[in-house]
Amino acid sequence: MSSTLLTEATGASFGDLQAEQIERYRAAFREAGHTHAPRVSVSRSVFPIVTEQDRMLFGARPGESADQVGIIDGHRSTFGRTYTGEPDQLIEQLQADAAVQAADTLMLTIPSQAGVDLNLHILESFATHVAPALGWAPNTEGPVQGDPVHPL
Repeated sequence: MSSTLLTEATGASFGDLQAEQIERYRAAFREAGHTHAPRVSVSRSVFPIVTEQDRMLFGARPGESADQVGIIDGHRSTFGRTYTGEPDQLIEQLQADAAVQAADTLMLTIPSQAGVDLNLHILESFATHVAPALGWAPNTEGPVQGDPVHPL
């Protein structure tokens, strides 16, 4: 699992940096002789705006629509952006995120201090308005399997 923070800053986008890590991990996994595909997940902060309350709570905030670079424990680090917008905007942005496309699982980072009702609304809005366009469907078939291993 890769979070919304990387302790590197090369000028590449956060998604591109994570996609590179994913590819290196999968290559090392194959080189180690594993015959199954490893599951890879990334997390993103995603807030679909589908109601006026969403707009009031999560509407565009300066500086949150782009990756941020800062210093953590002496390391130049890249912080992933917060995705906030109308569902069609989020779909387009997440489809352009190389790491989201490379991963098997997208985990949503939600504000736990906001309470159960608001978090349920965020998750339902994502599942209803964004996730289907990214290829997601409710899991009614049992455990999810990773992609097959492909030789380099």
